[in-house]
Amino acid sequence: MEGDAGKGLGCQKITDGKVISENNDSVRAIPPCCIKAMASAPELDAKCHSTVVSGWFSESRSSSDGSRRSYYNNPMWPGEAHSLQAEKILFKEKSEYQEILVFESVTYGKVLVLDGIVQLTEKDECAYQEMIVHLPLCSISSPKNVLVVGGGDGGVLREISRHRSVECIDICEIDKMVIDVSKKFFPNLSVGFEDPRVRLHVGDAVEFLRNAPEGMYDAIIVDSSDPVGPAQELVERPFFEMIARALRPGGVLCNMAESMWLHTHLIQDMILICRQTFKGSVHYAWTNVPTYPKVMLHGVIGFLICSTAGPPVDFLNPINPIEKIEGALKFNRELRFYNSEMHAAAFALPSFLRREVSILRDSPTQ
Repeated sequence: MEGDAGKGLGCQKITDGKVISENNDSVRAIPPCCIKAMASAPELDAKCHSTVVSGWFSESRSSSDGSRRSYYNNPMWPGEAHSLQAEKILFKEKSEYQEILVFESVTYGKVLVLDGIVQLTEKDECAYQEMIVHLPLCSISSPKNVLVVGGGDGGVLREISRHRSVECIDICEIDKMVIDVSKKFFPNLSVGFEDPRVRLHVGDAVEFLRNAPEGMYDAIIVDSSDPVGPAQELVERPFFEMIARALRPGGVLCNMAESMWLHTHLIQDMILICRQTFKGSVHYAWTNVPTYPKVMLHGVIGFLICSTAGPPVDFLNPINPIEKIEGALKFNRELRFYNSEMHAAAFALPSFLRREVSILRDSPTQ
């Protein structure tokens, strides 16, 4: 993998608004703004490839039919784009499932990109990783068995490993190259894989859950891709039904749930399905992650957090505080974002969201 890190990053030629690779094996239209940028700074052409133009990374298009283009029209955030200044390309290669890119940015440290979409940066990954884990795990006492769906960068594992009561952490990630790349370039996240309680399963999460024993897990955390293409089934009823079956009575789910500024229709659909599937409580929470593409112009990303029938779970008032971790300072593992006050605040919803997502108006108290 290391030997191929620079493969495909050679200078591309521009002809009538198209990018032509050196070996002429692909022709892609590019936006006029990018052509203008390259014309004004030709000395930077050697840095250019499909997603980094004149030293800037910009979100590229992805679509459900698998085609990828280098102009800005992603169906998950139509009419918007954002950019990060790139200092150096560290890795770019296609796995069996997606294109993986790692670059060093000017202000956010190293950045992981999958199929042209930012997944995390070193500077702000804590806001996502800590909240998606500690919102569910701090809401129940002594969680023992936890499943992670996705999360191949290891950040979710890192946060789960803070909980001493946990005895087993299963993770099902479909793309092994994401794991390998994270171990090479993001050791502060991939440290989660070093925990002896972790059991790695490389494969399809739907198939894994289908075969999971009933009532196996105290908590399931879904750190998934956006619901476009193959990931669409991860926000549909059969998937949530499999999760509910795999959870013990009073077990909890935390699922990434999009941006309140763009996806209220999707949030409403997901909450409706989960209210019908999980017989405990269902809530929507949110946090700030500046560089995640859905939130860079909006500032927030949401979580759907649910419990099955059984011992009641009061998500709004955490009972398992994690702030004071013994040895955290010594081992440079202090929490950077989450605390009990942030936990409670995550469930405070703006008025417009309550109006637009009607099912939130009668949100249960537990």
